[in-house]
Amino acid sequence: MEILNTAAALQVQTEIWRQQGQRIGLVPTMGALHEGHLQLVRAAARECEVVIASIFVNPTQFNNPDDFRLYPRLPEADAALLAPAGCTALFLPSVEEMYPRPTALHFDFGALERVMEGEHRPGHFNGVATVVSKLFHLSRPHRAYFGQKDFQQVAIVRQLVSDLSFDLTLVAFPTVREADGLAMSSRNRRLNAEARAAAPRLYEGLQLAERLVRAAQTEPAAVHTAVTDFLATVPGLELEYMAVVDAHSLQPLTNWWPGRPVALCLAAHLGGVRLIDNVVVDR
Repeated sequence: MEILNTAAALQVQTEIWRQQGQRIGLVPTMGALHEGHLQLVRAAARECEVVIASIFVNPTQFNNPDDFRLYPRLPEADAALLAPAGCTALFLPSVEEMYPRPTALHFDFGALERVMEGEHRPGHFNGVATVVSKLFHLSRPHRAYFGQKDFQQVAIVRQLVSDLSFDLTLVAFPTVREADGLAMSSRNRRLNAEARAAAPRLYEGLQLAERLVRAAQTEPAAVHTAVTDFLATVPGLELEYMAVVDAHSLQPLTNWWPGRPVALCLAAHLGGVRLIDNVVVDR
């Protein structure tokens, strides 16, 4: 596995691979890798001759300086995991390499980003779209792989690909969970023992919501209330939001639309760590 630290080196290598007729898969990450990331790398290796994994803790998508400062950074351990999973090249740039000068361009995804993560983390998706666009331009992938745990992010990147006509296929993989149901996340490393023991209750709340949605006997507002009441019993858990939305538009639902999938999304703080999760229900 090659390790590339500069945009120029990645562009040169990408051009070589493309001239050789190699299909390129890209797995963008912020590092502190877990099985969810490795699932994406293995999928890319099955479908592409070349797999590029990027590790870059992107400062422009953090609206909380402490979250950026405390985000786990384990490049050596991550590199050791990537090669056996089928990674061909690791792109490991510095902040100065990715942002040699301040970015003037600003992305606005309209209603798609006015809810959930976008509402509670102003500027987050502008940062996501900026860095993802840079990675797409530098690596010129045929396929790009993202995890469905970041449900709204996938919707934003899908819109980005469509609006800017990136010549690639976006591939989203289901959330990978621990044995107790907790969605795998790099931030889980920061949970203390008490918070880690309570964290699976988030998924239990989403499972409760899923049962209510499938029963079709409870209105969206009542589903929201049931989950917030359930999570209010978890010691130390501060619910930031719980949303019942249309899985395509991400807009809040006031009633059920037959045949339209529903996304149940939440964010919460446990022991000073912010966690997100979601479940999509086909109706």
